Amino acid sequence: MIENTNANMGDLQYWGGNVTIYVTNDGVILADCKFERAHDDVVAKVKSITDKPIKYIVLTHNHGDHADGAQKFESEGAQIIISNDDRTNMLRAPNAKWAPSATYIGQSRLYLGGKEVQLRQVRGHTRGDTLVYYPADRVISLGDLMTTAETIPNIVNYADGGNWTDWETSVNAALALDWDTAIPGHGPAVTRQQVIAIRDKMVAVRERVRALNREKKPLEEIQATLVKEFNWGAGPAGGVIAGMMIELR
Repeated sequence: MIENTNANMGDLQYWGGNVTIYVTNDGVILADCKFERAHDDVVAKVKSITDKPIKYIVLTHNHGDHADGAQKFESEGAQIIISNDDRTNMLRAPNAKWAPSATYIGQSRLYLGGKEVQLRQVRGHTRGDTLVYYPADRVISLGDLMTTAETIPNIVNYADGGNWTDWETSVNAALALDWDTAIPGHGPAVTRQQVIAIRDKMVAVRERVRALNREKKPLEEIQATLVKEFNWGAGPAGGVIAGMMIELR
């Protein structure tokens, strides 16, 4: 796992999100690849553990902090894979000039060097999030379906088709798989029990918004309540509350 030195918005905005390095006898599979400016750092960290080439990069979703460096890796010979829905999101972005040539819908599998990686398309942070599951090693990469640092809150991206109702369903789909360690989009790796705790907190946040919304409380009061009760709703999280009020009528 490649994790930023500091799990804060400053490092996120410069370097990007977490990267998972999966080494096989025939090459390396990455889950995500950060911003393009982090390319050389990612390559150096891969080379520090193996001399095998980077063969595949699976993008957990379309956002630049996870996917911006993909085109450069493709020019160096890596095959880039993303869900078809998030490829569409990528092409909808302003000034979009590139998108991966390989997509999947629903589920897919990669086999390399005798190892299997399973891809599962879910909806939560975006309409086409990808769970990257390494069954032999009992690890899963969640992308921004989940963050684990208090300084980088869990959010959904309504513009790219995410929502909180499907978020819970998608986290439950991840929990239905057999793994011990989860690598989030931002923040440290966590255990299954920690993922359950984060899920339960965010479901409670969602239901609190639903209740306050149905009481016709204004956005400012809802936000203040969420910050007080859950330490969630400030910073980037505050920007999604208006969308939650529409979703959770």
